[in-house]
Amino acid sequence: MNCSVARTLELIGDRWTLLIVHEAFLGVHRFEQFNERLGVARNILTVRLQALVRHGILDRVLYQDRPARYEYRLTDRGRDLHGVVCLLREWGDKWLPGKDGPSIVMQHTACGRDFVPVVTCSHCQAPADVLTTRIVARPSFGAVDVLPIVPPPHPPQRHVPEHTNGPRRSAVS
Repeated sequence: MNCSVARTLELIGDRWTLLIVHEAFLGVHRFEQFNERLGVARNILTVRLQALVRHGILDRVLYQDRPARYEYRLTDRGRDLHGVVCLLREWGDKWLPGKDGPSIVMQHTACGRDFVPVVTCSHCQAPADVLTTRIVARPSFGAVDVLPIVPPPHPPQRHVPEHTNGPRRSAVS
């Protein structure tokens, strides 16, 4: 498929895979820790960890010789998913909040302040949201259209009632 979103979802698109990556960002590295924190069946966890290693998102690193025991560490490729996980968490906190609010707060280590992740333009640093972004198809893909991500919002329509003097009467008696 010629769509990077579809290709990415092939790797990390199921619930358990992305939750494993999320836990790795929280410092979880060992099979038993993943299993305990996620409550996922061991066979599913094994398959997902193997896939993350196979796709270069996690490295399997020996931490004990006898018996051989391994832990899972994020690779550069895996660490590049940090923004995705942060934005997904922020979306969930906004639209699917828990009854006690967010379970974690993001803090920026450089300034020590709590923050909310925001997508910005890499050139001017202005926020780049759905209303300020467009998709420009590359000519090499056979298209040159410029597509807005969503149509611009319409101004609210003002509803003017047909009858203002009492209830509306049916034309049929």
